[in-house]
Amino acid sequence: MDELSYLSGLVAKGRMSRRDFLGRSAALGIGLAAAGSLLSTAARAQGPVRGGTIRLGMQGGASTDTLDPGLATNQVAAIVCHLWGETLVWLAPDGSPIPVLAEGWSASPDAKTWTFKIRKGVQFHNGKTLTPEDVVATLERHSDASAKSGALGVLKGVETIKADGETVIITLKEANADMPFLMSDYHLVIQPGGAKDNPEAAIGTGPYKLAASEAGVRYNATRFEDYWDRENAGFAEQVEVVVINDATARIAALQGGQVHMINRIEPKTVSLLKNMPRVTIRNISGRGFYPFNMFCDTAPFDNKDLRLALKYAMDRETMIERILRGYGSVGNDTPINKAYPLYEEIEQRAYDPEKAAFHFKKSGHDGAVLLRTSEVAFPGAVDAAVLYQESAKKAGIAIEVKREPGDGYWSNVWNVQPFSTSYWGGRPTQDQMYSTGYISSADWNDTRFKNEAFDKMVVAARAELDETKRRAMYRDMSEMMRDEGGLIAPMFNDFIDGVSANIQGWVDNPAGELMNGDAPLRCWLSA
Repeated sequence: MDELSYLSGLVAKGRMSRRDFLGRSAALGIGLAAAGSLLSTAARAQGPVRGGTIRLGMQGGASTDTLDPGLATNQVAAIVCHLWGETLVWLAPDGSPIPVLAEGWSASPDAKTWTFKIRKGVQFHNGKTLTPEDVVATLERHSDASAKSGALGVLKGVETIKADGETVIITLKEANADMPFLMSDYHLVIQPGGAKDNPEAAIGTGPYKLAASEAGVRYNATRFEDYWDRENAGFAEQVEVVVINDATARIAALQGGQVHMINRIEPKTVSLLKNMPRVTIRNISGRGFYPFNMFCDTAPFDNKDLRLALKYAMDRETMIERILRGYGSVGNDTPINKAYPLYEEIEQRAYDPEKAAFHFKKSGHDGAVLLRTSEVAFPGAVDAAVLYQESAKKAGIAIEVKREPGDGYWSNVWNVQPFSTSYWGGRPTQDQMYSTGYISSADWNDTRFKNEAFDKMVVAARAELDETKRRAMYRDMSEMMRDEGGLIAPMFNDFIDGVSANIQGWVDNPAGELMNGDAPLRCWLSA
C-alpha cells in the first residue's frame, strides 16, 4: 500500500496518468474502488487547484424553471441555486447538520425555542452584509402560503421568528428536536431582505455569482471574490451548467470532454461507462426514491380499493432487476427506508395479482387507468411504466401509459395530473420528509394524501423526545401511508453520477446526487 500511496501522489501532481495508476493497482491486486479512494485522498492532500471552468451536463431542467429557490422543483434548479445561495445549515456526508450561515445553534430544554447565531462578515453578491434581519425576512417569505415555497411544509410548525442582536430566535408551536435539519432545506436560501420584492434576483452569499441564465438550456456562474469561505469552496473560476435531458447525449458529452460531471446515469449504461477511459462512476445509496403518484382526492384514485389494487399490481423485484440493475433497493409504498435514523421495519408489500384483482373488482372501476410519464421523471421511467403495465395486466388491470415531453413535465404533469411518475431525493429526517410531501397542508403533497389522523401523528412525533416512542410512532405512520396513501414507491435508487478523471476532491454524500449538490463548489480541476 506504501507504493500505491506514492503512485497516487504522482497522479495528484500530474506526473502519472490515472489509467497507468489503475493498471499498476490491478497488478498489485488492489480493487478499483480502493484505488479510486486512494486517488481522492491524494488529491485532497495536495490541496485544491484554483482556476478553470467546471462544466456539468445535467438531466432535469426545463424552460419553465425559475431562479426563485422556493420554487425549485428539479435538480438543475436546485443545483443552480446552490451555486449562488446558501442556507443556515447544510448536511455533512455522514448526515449530520453542519453550520453554514448559522455558525451555531442551541435549543430550549423543551425543544420549542431555537436560537441560531448568524455568521458575521458575510457578504451578499450586491455588496450588502448579511444580517439576522435578512434571515428573518427569508424565513417569513417561505412561510407565507402565497409564496408557494417548497419549504412551506417544514415551516408550518413555526410560531414566531425574530432577530435578537446577532441571533435569530425561532419559536415553534410544538417541540421539534430536528429543527437544525429543517434549516438545511435547499429552498431556504438566505437572500437580502428575504428577496420579497424579487425572489428571482439570484443574489445570495454563495461562492459563485450567476452571470447568465437560459432556463432549460444553460447557466453560467463566476467566482465571487469576496466569498467568506474561499478555503473550502469555489475553486473554479467559472461553473457552467448545461441542461442535457437525453441520457445518451449526456454520456457522449462526458466521454468527449465537453462536460466534467453528469447526473442521473441509467443503471443499464453503467457497465459501458466503467470501460471508458478517464471516466469514473460515483454511486451511493441514500434516501432517493422513484414514485408513482396517485391523487387520493381525485377520481378514480379517491377509491381506496383501486389504490390498493394498483399497489398489489406492482412487481417491485422485477422493477429493481430491470430498471435499477441492482443499483437500489425495494420500496414499500412509503417514502422512508433504512437510510433514515429512526427507521423501523414494516411488513413488505409483495406483488400479488390475485389481491390486485380482488381490490380492483371491489373498487367498481371499469376501463383503463391512465399513467403519465417521461424520461425526465427518473432514469428508465418510461421502461418502468411499461413493466408496470405488463405486471398489472396479469391482474386484469389495464394501464394506459402516456409518454409526456420532458420540457414542462415538472410544471404541467407532476403535482398536476392525478397519476404520474416522479422522483424524490429524500430528506434528512422522517419529519422533514412527511412535512414536505405528505401532510395535508404541504404545498408539495403530490399524492393529495389528506388524513387528519396522519397529520396529528406527524405533529406528535415531532414533539416526542423519547427516541423509542418516536420510532414506534414513525413505524405506525409508515404502515398508514403504505395502506391508505396514494404513493406507490417500488424502489429506492442509488445516486449514480459520472465524473471526469481531472475532477478532484470528490467526497460521496448519500443525501443527494453530485455530492448533494456540493460537487461543483468543492471539487476542482487537476493541474
